[in-house]
Amino acid sequence: MKKKINIDIVSDVACPWCFVGKRRLEEALSRLPEYEAKVNWHPFQLDPTIPASGIERETYFKNKFGSKERYEMLAENLIDAGQGVGIKFDFKGNPTVPNTMKMHQLLQVASQNNFADSLKERLLKAYFEEGTDLSKDQALIDIMVAYEWSPEYTQSVIDNTEIANLVSQEIKNYQKMGVTGVPFFIFDNKYAFSGAQPPEVFINAIKEIEAKQEELEKAEACAIDEPNC
Repeated sequence: MKKKINIDIVSDVACPWCFVGKRRLEEALSRLPEYEAKVNWHPFQLDPTIPASGIERETYFKNKFGSKERYEMLAENLIDAGQGVGIKFDFKGNPTVPNTMKMHQLLQVASQNNFADSLKERLLKAYFEEGTDLSKDQALIDIMVAYEWSPEYTQSVIDNTEIANLVSQEIKNYQKMGVTGVPFFIFDNKYAFSGAQPPEVFINAIKEIEAKQEELEKAEACAIDEPNC
């Protein structure tokens, strides 16, 4: 029987390091075949002030990082990191930075139907590798066809203010917990750390959780069977 581990990941869609972190975690889990991981995706918005129609990429990042040169240097670092985990970042293929609320609404419903991990991967690939403008409803409708969602149903999820409020509340809850940057990983509600860590960091965290659990079980058994052991 495989050992079970619960992993909560707080992340955004328009977040390249979230993509890298996802792939590094997957590599770590592939090196721990004795484990069965349940991955739960949670929303975060790095910049909720972006308009629903999106914003022109070059202008946005020039303002954010101070200069085009600074942004291009950071992009090169990401391209190198992506190559190490099989991601082909294309930062010139998409001229628009989207507001990611619509995507989180889709992921919220996908979580309830057990395909959030697949959809998260699809959205990340669409944005960072395929240059898809995810600020467009039609782009999201086209993506959801593969999950057998009708255009009408996808649009209804995108337009649903109740789902948007649930997403916003969940983001606020994680902010209250101290999450200020993503990706943010929580293992069995015991270990938490941020950033796209190397696979070894994930592996060590999982093994440490197992070791401490074994110590706890041993102590409990000892207390019951031999109070003085």
